[in-house]
Amino acid sequence: MLQKLFSYFWEHRVQFAKYFIVGFSGLFLDMFTLVVFKEWIGLGAVLAVVLNQLIVLPYNFFLNKYWSFKNKSLPHRQMVRYLTLMGANYLFSVGAMKLAHDVWGFDYRLVRLGTIIVMVSWNFLLYKHWVYKD
Repeated sequence: MLQKLFSYFWEHRVQFAKYFIVGFSGLFLDMFTLVVFKEWIGLGAVLAVVLNQLIVLPYNFFLNKYWSFKNKSLPHRQMVRYLTLMGANYLFSVGAMKLAHDVWGFDYRLVRLGTIIVMVSWNFLLYKHWVYKD
């Protein structure tokens, strides 16, 4: 099983590298806008996540669509699938921020990094085999 998984990722390594670059740059954009909204503007952590996702989601969608997965088909169906996945990720992010930061008192930046790490684990496969599938 582990060898099969390794073979799969090796076969798609260039595509995964592009996905990773988009994701890594998206992480910087995500964390930067989160800190701007929270620290500089003074919004609460949950509202800061809500607003920063309005910037990060289109950034990730279009870079992954056209560069990582080289998909040229009309984006309507893909946009619906992407927004469905992002809606689930969004609920996960906001819920985790509410629970881990507001209730348990964890630093909001660590909570955000943790949710991103968890979401990356399922997003590549769902992007490749569901969102951007022709």
